[in-house]
Amino acid sequence: MDAAARADGIDAALSNAVRDGLVPGVAAAVTDRSGTIYEGAFGSRVLGRPEAMTPDSVVWLASMTKAITAVAAMQLVERGRLHLDEAASVMVPDLGAVQVLEGFDDEGMPRTRPPRRPVTLRHLLTHTAGFADEIWAADITRFRVARDVPPLISGLDAALATPLLFDPGDEWRYGIGIDWAGKMIEAASGQCLGHYLEEHVFGPIGMGSTAFRLTSDMRSRLAAVHQREAADVLAPQLEFEIPQDPEFEMGGGGLYSTARDYLGFVRMILDGGRAAGAQVLAPETVHAMSRNAIGRTRVRAMRSANPGYSLDAEFFPGVDKTWGLSFQINEQPAPTGRPAGGLMWAGLANTYFWIDRTSGIAGVFMTQILPFADPAALRLYYDFERAFYA
Repeated sequence: MDAAARADGIDAALSNAVRDGLVPGVAAAVTDRSGTIYEGAFGSRVLGRPEAMTPDSVVWLASMTKAITAVAAMQLVERGRLHLDEAASVMVPDLGAVQVLEGFDDEGMPRTRPPRRPVTLRHLLTHTAGFADEIWAADITRFRVARDVPPLISGLDAALATPLLFDPGDEWRYGIGIDWAGKMIEAASGQCLGHYLEEHVFGPIGMGSTAFRLTSDMRSRLAAVHQREAADVLAPQLEFEIPQDPEFEMGGGGLYSTARDYLGFVRMILDGGRAAGAQVLAPETVHAMSRNAIGRTRVRAMRSANPGYSLDAEFFPGVDKTWGLSFQINEQPAPTGRPAGGLMWAGLANTYFWIDRTSGIAGVFMTQILPFADPAALRLYYDFERAFYA
């Protein structure tokens, strides 16, 4: 299929999804190592309003923040200011007090014990520290209620005071580890996370519309998060917003960005750490981030404990999946056509990306719908990716 025919087919699929009410608006783009090879956007930023979705529309990245925070952490590893296998409590003493949850007593209070080994930055970046997210872990919600710990999305420091569900290094469990990695970056750099990212990641790559705090210009282009309601109707949640003056900036899920900006980020990974003439990461660091960092452990399905935020989620069931620093890696070819060794992850409001360093292409897909793993949005993303391997 030639490039023009492929672009026409993708445009038709995306525009038809908007027409049929499957998504409110969508922006998608693909790059090779040299530059953008596809870009398209359809629908509206807010259902019922005339403002069109564009590649520069601002969206909540949610967990697509994690890969950016991991890049910042690995920059500091390169400079010898952080260490992957040193106890993380050396930089963030609060991590030295973390406990493993063993259950709850008859009064509903948590029973905990010290971990058998210390949490490290490697554990935090690979989701093997033992931390979990209450969206996929009912015991963490129960702990928060019992100990009056605020939810993570509050942006309060106290929100991080949750236990481990297992000893560091024993399993893979998706969680809040990279929020703690953000705290390590702040301790090692002497800067708040947002300022560090602006100077060392966003500036060099040219990501001028990416930040934890919405500027007036970004807010003027903001797409609303929409909730998929029981009658399969999408409703904009205009009041939804990540705290704009938090106690800590959520390195695991607090950034806003655009499809165009994030495409620049994935292009940097695709091109061995280079972006706009700058070397953001050393090629060997990108290589280290892009290979299995969890050994024989495997990524498993995330079972929902809060269906309003996420359905059960697993990319490519039946395909062997590991985790790098910090990407999911398909160790076998994916059904979309992506070869083994591809990198990917996603954000809670159904934003997705993949990076294929073997074929030399990477893509991003942005819509704004809850819950995560929305079947219509996920099918559309898969169709979008599949079009580039047809």
